[in-house]
Amino acid sequence: MTNQNKQHKLIILDRDGVINYDSDEYVKSISEWMPLPKSIEAIAKLSKAGYTIFVATNQSGLARNFFTIDTLNAMHSKMNNLVEEAGGKIEAIKYCPHGPNDNCDCRKPLPGMFEQIAEDLGIDDLKGSYTVGDSARDLYAGYQLQSNPILVRTGKGLRTIAKGDMPSNTVIYDDLMAFAESLLK
Repeated sequence: MTNQNKQHKLIILDRDGVINYDSDEYVKSISEWMPLPKSIEAIAKLSKAGYTIFVATNQSGLARNFFTIDTLNAMHSKMNNLVEEAGGKIEAIKYCPHGPNDNCDCRKPLPGMFEQIAEDLGIDDLKGSYTVGDSARDLYAGYQLQSNPILVRTGKGLRTIAKGDMPSNTVIYDDLMAFAESLLK
């Protein structure tokens, strides 16, 4: 099946630093998982406008035993519930549970989670979609499948801008709501 006969309005979001506050110490509990201002509303707005929303997130805190799968699932339930209460929907959450030395194919910047999303949607690539992240690794993971890279200044975004290492066609926004409002104009 080609993208021509199954085009999607698709947005793939990183989690920490895009949807919720990030921490260099990791987000390890439900109480530490706190949404960034207007991020939940932005997801709902995009969802209501017909966009399919996926989340693709590295969660090496699992491999490092900083939290359990039950805690991760509870954080994701909290996120999903907030989005649903705002009138939106997250189609699915893909996560990499591996550490940096586990040699998996899903840990961003590798494209494994993005390949899973394309497979779930029955498409060959992610051309025409958007990958929204706060780090170069987020953007490169989607870029490998032709997703448009969007960097937000929240989370590690300012550090990423300072380093300058990102796909050349990256567009930068202050936050997820600024991206949503621009896209929906």
